[in-house]
Amino acid sequence: MPVPALTPAPHPGPGTAAPGAAPGRELPVIIQGGMGVGVSGWQLARAVASAGQLGVVSGVALDLVLARRLQLGDPDGSARRALAALPLPGAAERILRRYYVPGGIAPGQPFRPVPRIGLRGSAAGRELAVAGNFAEVYLAKEGHSGVVGVNYLEKVQLATPAAVYGAMLAGVDYVLMGAGIPAQIPQLLDALAAGRPGELDVTVAGADPGTRHVARLDSAELFPAGAPPLRRPAFLAIISSTVLAAYLARSPVTAPDGFVLEGATAGGHSAPPRGKLVLSARGEPVYGPRDTIDLGKVSALGRPFWIAGGQVGDGQLAGARAAGAAGIQVGSAFALCRESGMAAGLRAELLSRALAGTLRVRNEPSASPAGFPFKVAQLPGTLADDAVYAARARLCDLGYLRVPYQRDGGRVGYRCPAEPPDAYQRKGGDVAETAGRRCLCNGLLATVGLGQRLDGGGTEPPVVTLGQDLGFLPGLVAVAGTDFTAADVLAYLLC
Repeated sequence: MPVPALTPAPHPGPGTAAPGAAPGRELPVIIQGGMGVGVSGWQLARAVASAGQLGVVSGVALDLVLARRLQLGDPDGSARRALAALPLPGAAERILRRYYVPGGIAPGQPFRPVPRIGLRGSAAGRELAVAGNFAEVYLAKEGHSGVVGVNYLEKVQLATPAAVYGAMLAGVDYVLMGAGIPAQIPQLLDALAAGRPGELDVTVAGADPGTRHVARLDSAELFPAGAPPLRRPAFLAIISSTVLAAYLARSPVTAPDGFVLEGATAGGHSAPPRGKLVLSARGEPVYGPRDTIDLGKVSALGRPFWIAGGQVGDGQLAGARAAGAAGIQVGSAFALCRESGMAAGLRAELLSRALAGTLRVRNEPSASPAGFPFKVAQLPGTLADDAVYAARARLCDLGYLRVPYQRDGGRVGYRCPAEPPDAYQRKGGDVAETAGRRCLCNGLLATVGLGQRLDGGGTEPPVVTLGQDLGFLPGLVAVAGTDFTAADVLAYLLC
């Protein structure tokens, strides 16, 4: 079906972009979703951006992703090539000395740990976070003139300022964020682009009233001789309710440049149903009329929007455009394409089971330590398998989803409901919150072949997230085969 011609909003001035567009650009029709840790890697984002749409890298745990790629020997040289372009004085040399292993670490040898994120953090940790995000965006933008975005989770507040700054150093065009209320991101982008310290308020459980805790990045600490000027990227808030769209748009301080309106079938985290949580007979959250986004009301806010979740079927793009959307965001089709960062064996098994009609993707209400429902593909040998989950020793050794809490005496500690229940309870947490929690940090890294090596020769088991609407696959495979590419997905969407 032909796609209607894109008519962006009027440009606010000469040489500037339409609202919601990257500077100097028109709005993309297709946004490739920023999925998992490394599933939406630079190879996938570059393929999509090269074809004229918005390619997006996942911005979660890119410090760890970079460190582990270097420890595997960086066989294609891409990580070292990106580090060679990193403008931080001396940072590339320090990172290579600590993590690069020519030829890769020995089989069975565990990966070296990286500094954990925290309110204070460390200079080495901030530097690695900046470098990891710079490298992923730099590689995604390499060799073409298309637009590239980076996707973050609002729940990972402690990592955000350094991560965003690294992406901006590489010239990222869009920042996208979901899994929370990203009201402070516009101010953060403004501050970092202007060379001012960027701050985010951080929620600390049990903190004394009036006490403010912040995650902070001051570029002057990274560039003693003066930071380079940065271009502010456009910001798209990934949301699931009309009320939240209106709340963010009410003030220039909190307003994003556009919205991604994500339905409950989209992969990864999703917002819980409004009102009292009700589970279906299959143990999944039940969504009702209150969870439907009013497209007319969102359109009236004057910001461009894209629709996400179940948008690959016939007529979906045209329908979204007819409803006033600039286009659609698509995740699962790209997660299953050749350029995806997902381990090849997992991708092949997902495709085989989906085409056979035997793949089930559950919206697990309690799997994620973040507290949001999370889509989990039910594959044997992964953390979806209760036997695998029960056999894994619970620990929190990475800590991206840890929650800060106030300890006795006013100091800040950290806890995660996926850690051992007794440890979580000792830290003041409700032990009931630990039931069924999966370690997404380790599991998602394992999904892209970067899982920690364990004693005895094994590795951390993966956890695979995918959207629940896979009805498009037979049609896509019929025209492009099972080894389809990102370009095939775009051709299928735009036909």
